[in-house]
Amino acid sequence: MKVTLRVWRQESKNTQGAFETHALDQVKPEMSFLEMLDVLNEQLIKAGKRAVEFESDCREGICGTCNMVINGQAHGPVRGATTCQLYLRSFQDGETITIEPFRAKAFPVIRDLVVDRTALDRIIMSGGYISVKTGPHADANANLVPKDLADRAMDAAACIGCGACVAACPNASASLFTSAKITQFSLLPQGQPERKSRVINMVNAMDKEMFGSCSNLGECEAACPKKISIQHIAIMKKEYLFAALSADYREGMGSSETAG
Repeated sequence: MKVTLRVWRQESKNTQGAFETHALDQVKPEMSFLEMLDVLNEQLIKAGKRAVEFESDCREGICGTCNMVINGQAHGPVRGATTCQLYLRSFQDGETITIEPFRAKAFPVIRDLVVDRTALDRIIMSGGYISVKTGPHADANANLVPKDLADRAMDAAACIGCGACVAACPNASASLFTSAKITQFSLLPQGQPERKSRVINMVNAMDKEMFGSCSNLGECEAACPKKISIQHIAIMKKEYLFAALSADYREGMGSSETAG
């Protein structure tokens, strides 16, 4: 199988990047996309050239680090899969494949296909911790959770934080990611003590990181490798409005301002 690769090369966020074209003529349909890039890098190294920088870790669709835009689609043409779960059998023999990094102001390019996604980590950290006492493992029946809520929370918790939703969104919004992280705690009893402050802090952190606003186009849901539902965004907006208008939260804000 032969493929032609148009790969984005960029030394750093402060330098201008460009596409480089490379031909591979001995790849196999059963190869994963990352294995193909390994073959390319071996070819480049043997020629005395710098290898293409890209991220990977588990290569099992779990960690979400293999973030690339392939032929204009985050993670490539296969829905519900990360880049590492994409195989060359999804492409035609002789096809030209364009590979570039996730494009977003909040995701500056580090080098080549590697981008800085720590903005998502800072959103997570702004949510803080849950007020659950440490100690021996609690009995499974100690906190009763209805099955429908448990299932919905698990669906939200499936988000791996890859950033494909940001790359796919025309506005570079992180609303799907942020809403999934907010929803998974707001549905469970363990997440109730900080429920209001969590959503306020995480939404404010998302805005601070200069992500765009959500316009409900649904591109994020289509690109998500874990098929996170866009319904979580509606839940996040409801939670934010409820927290912002609640009397106890507003009183707490007023006390903080007075203390400052």
